[in-house]
Amino acid sequence: MINRLAVFGATGDLNARYLLPALAALRADGRLGDRFELTCVDRAGWSEEEFRRWAAEQLDLHGAAAPAEARKSVAESVRYLRADATSAADVGPAVAGDGPVAVYLALPPAVFPGTVTALRDAGLPGGSRIVLEKPFGEDLASAVALNRLLSEVVPEQAVFRVDHFLAMTTVQNVLGSRLANRVLEPIWNSAHIAEVEIVWDESLALEGRAGYYDGAGALKDMVQNHLLQVLCLVAMEPPLSLGERDLRDRKIDVLRSVRPLTDDDVARRTRRARYLAGRVAGRDVPAYAEEEGVDPGRRTETFAEVTLELESWRWSGTTFRLRTGKALGRDRKEVAVRFRQVPYLPHGLGAEAAPNVLRFGLEPESMTLALTGIGAGAGTLAPLTLTAQPPPPGLPAYGRLLLDVLRGDAALSIRGDEAEEAWRVLEPVISAWSRDLVPLDDYPAGSHGPAMREVG
Repeated sequence: MINRLAVFGATGDLNARYLLPALAALRADGRLGDRFELTCVDRAGWSEEEFRRWAAEQLDLHGAAAPAEARKSVAESVRYLRADATSAADVGPAVAGDGPVAVYLALPPAVFPGTVTALRDAGLPGGSRIVLEKPFGEDLASAVALNRLLSEVVPEQAVFRVDHFLAMTTVQNVLGSRLANRVLEPIWNSAHIAEVEIVWDESLALEGRAGYYDGAGALKDMVQNHLLQVLCLVAMEPPLSLGERDLRDRKIDVLRSVRPLTDDDVARRTRRARYLAGRVAGRDVPAYAEEEGVDPGRRTETFAEVTLELESWRWSGTTFRLRTGKALGRDRKEVAVRFRQVPYLPHGLGAEAAPNVLRFGLEPESMTLALTGIGAGAGTLAPLTLTAQPPPPGLPAYGRLLLDVLRGDAALSIRGDEAEEAWRVLEPVISAWSRDLVPLDDYPAGSHGPAMREVG
């Protein structure tokens, strides 16, 4: 297990909200030994003491679930270095030391190539690992180039392209529920499932993230990585094991089975929009184009929806709808598996039964199954809902990811060819949207999203 972690981009939102609290959770759980070293690297001209005070504040704000002693231990032991992440001379002291180091690039994707080049030129200790946040690259060509560059620095097994969705308990429960229950796996196919919705709708607006978000948009920020990864777990064939090779081989099979989209498909099967001014949860939200740091000329979308089909024996005839949006009227974060209607209802049992729906709530975590039973009156049907609450996870999602990185377990990491295949799936959408083949609709903040439009 590696005992050194260097976080580049240390004063950013990712470190404040997720990495530092995850380290405190690992410390409290006894997963980090006394020899563990944390180095935080950033361009901010702070002293080490100033950074430690900031880290303590962020831990109190975002990591309150961890004991105070664990939070204090992380904040007080951190080493801070001011450095340009793209300079080998600056990077060298951050990774120098005894033994291998895990280098976490909590940076904008545009900086990845320069930072990886600097790490190569500075010389990483043998056995070191590199961790990259999503999105991996900005398109297929940049992902291929970044993979090639990484291969010059460390072997593929030492590259962790992390997606914290894969470490969420309910996301893993999608796979566990279908594979561990005989009642589900035999009907987990297109003969019984009509549609799968993978949705991440949030009432949260931009919240000061223009520096990153305006250059990415909803499609690249959520669909290309998070939602496609969930799709893989829903649709994959049963792996021989949950080990690194078996799990990742089956995931890439799903991505390769996605039917390529033509321009006409994109026009009919995708939607994009951005929010106008409105009210969300009782507060006024400005239009996205008027948010601080946004360039309206970029026409960045805050809502994206893509409907895909898989060309495989299991899934031919089932549609997969991936949708995400910001500043919506309610949070809806779930996987909804919609089963086909029963082929026949005996006379006297009502005119129609609603299709069964199995819902995996992603945030908050839950599982519900919508069934149909006999209603209060004779010959009537009524909905029945079974609800389960999964046990709370032992570690937060980022705690699980960091532990896997330090231990060298890449099962929940995205392999290089898988990252490229995910871009290949959405390249037709990116291209068609760039040529305005799909209009950029709008929707008021606090609404249910853009209105459905007729497509000829």
